[in-house]
Amino acid sequence: MTVTSPDTTAVGGRPVVPSRGGLRPLGQREVRITGGFWRARQDVNATATLPHARSWMDRLGWTANFAGPDATSARRRGREFTDSEVYKLLEAMSWEVGRGATAPEELEAQIVELTSVIAAAQAPDGYLHTAFGRPGQPDRYSDLLWGHELYCTGHLLQAAVARARTCGGDDDPLLAVARRAADHVCEAFGPNGTPGVCGHPEIELGLVELARVTGERRYLDQAALFVERRGHRTLPRHHFGWSYFSDDEPVRESAVLHGHAVRALYLAAGAVDVAVETGDDELLRTVAAQFDRTWARRTYLTGGMGSRHADEAFGDDFVLPADRAYSETCAGVAAIMLAWRLLLATGDGRYDEVIERILYNVVATAIGDDGRSFFYAHTLHQRTPTAASAHDEEQLGFGGGPRAPWFEVSCCLPNAARLLASLSCYLVTADDTGLRLHQYADAEVATRLADGREVGLRVRTGLPDDGTVTVRVTKTDDQPWSITLRVPQWAAGAELVTTHGRRHVPVGDIVVYRTFAVGEEIRLELPTRPRFTAPDPRVDATRGCVAVERGPLVYCAESTGEHDLDTLRVDAAVPPVDAAAGVEVRARFDVPDADGWPYGPPRPDDGTTRATTPLNLVPYHRWARGGPSTMRVWLPGT
Repeated sequence: MTVTSPDTTAVGGRPVVPSRGGLRPLGQREVRITGGFWRARQDVNATATLPHARSWMDRLGWTANFAGPDATSARRRGREFTDSEVYKLLEAMSWEVGRGATAPEELEAQIVELTSVIAAAQAPDGYLHTAFGRPGQPDRYSDLLWGHELYCTGHLLQAAVARARTCGGDDDPLLAVARRAADHVCEAFGPNGTPGVCGHPEIELGLVELARVTGERRYLDQAALFVERRGHRTLPRHHFGWSYFSDDEPVRESAVLHGHAVRALYLAAGAVDVAVETGDDELLRTVAAQFDRTWARRTYLTGGMGSRHADEAFGDDFVLPADRAYSETCAGVAAIMLAWRLLLATGDGRYDEVIERILYNVVATAIGDDGRSFFYAHTLHQRTPTAASAHDEEQLGFGGGPRAPWFEVSCCLPNAARLLASLSCYLVTADDTGLRLHQYADAEVATRLADGREVGLRVRTGLPDDGTVTVRVTKTDDQPWSITLRVPQWAAGAELVTTHGRRHVPVGDIVVYRTFAVGEEIRLELPTRPRFTAPDPRVDATRGCVAVERGPLVYCAESTGEHDLDTLRVDAAVPPVDAAAGVEVRARFDVPDADGWPYGPPRPDDGTTRATTPLNLVPYHRWARGGPSTMRVWLPGT
């Protein structure tokens, strides 16, 4: 089935607005998160993370880089891609204003100020980048491999789209800057221009969404051209290989996502956008198959992607070392962006599971409780205790360690911030007969169905701690429509309670279709009891281990010094149980032999049962929040 999207600005902000597909996304004015787990994180994002990011960008000179187009290179500070962080911050601010910010006037003033500064830095022909083309700087597009010029432009376009869809409208100054920049890109890299691609995909996403906002076909055509140019090894050789830059094989010929994880995921998301808007169903099926294989073979239990630190890349199938997990926050955000696009295009509910896992175990893990520190990478096994970072120092290393207030490469914080600010847009969609709930959060929903009828819902849930989801009808008429609920894979044994009674429901989508009454409630009871999870035996790094999950959450063992987690053994014959402070398992800590040669004959099994003691596990998203600690997700068996 196909649902045609209405005008993009009529219903409030939505990050993705495809012209066709199985589902219609709802905007910020239609879905509002009102409380619970995700509202708390949205509030921290608004009141702490956004001002924290702005203060660091000002302090490091990243915002000041946008001086006039004749500024000298001596004044520029930061890496070549720092422009993109300012753009992502602008996008997050725009979604936050659209969400109903606590201090909208202050945020609005910052958006106007930053837009003015950025506009002043734009060259007359539309080119905009602060590290190239000015006096004393390298020429424009002289380093497509590392320059990130088109990558930064892509984030500019996405920021402008967010602004236009929330409150800026067609006449917004930031949108005007974006259109000039996109026009320049089309001239410089169009059919009669330079036949090149950027070393970091992203421009494709921005161009397609700008085409959706403006109706300008040339932006879509340029995005399609970039997708088709990928994979022909036109970029210079590099010791990381062409795969690092998503330029080793054409998109249509790849069987799985590979190379630099964020680059690969951004490119795949852009390819889905192109496929949807051009009617290229073959390309859509190809990317969907790539992602399915990646999810099944190259993804961590947390939903994290990328297992190689050296090149921030996917490893080979089933190469998923826990202690070397890279799982960059940006890769998690990018994977949600891709899964959401595939969900809208296909209507396939399996992508709900993808988004849920990454949200609870990567995005929720990334940012500190105060909103002013964050993880860049997400290890699944921290062998040495983390050490607190100074609140006023940049962190240079990306893997391991505590959440840091800032990194030399700080792409992850504004990326997570823009997702959190727009998160209500990922909860509910409309199909031909009614509404579908994809992610559960305390929320208010008010929208129109495909036939124009007004409907409303109020959703309440205790997730992720409690699995009860209550949906109350707040607006309806005397005609039937559908409410589709999702029973996650982890919730076998779920029950649905309606005015017609209680019944067991299977995993998957549950459609309730009838004429509803205002005040009528549907209750979904999802079991959240803890469970052991075993790895695929082809994952060498975790063979013989188990992990613990409860509801949508992955759990971990964390030690602040009282235990050596490298000697931990868990008795998987005793099921995990709920405990006051998390989940409890039975475990022991084997005393290793004295220092010396660490190898020898296998220890004989003397048939004795060694005593175990209770061990408390905590949600993975809570680790490293109470001070220096070690941690592991995969627990060796006894």
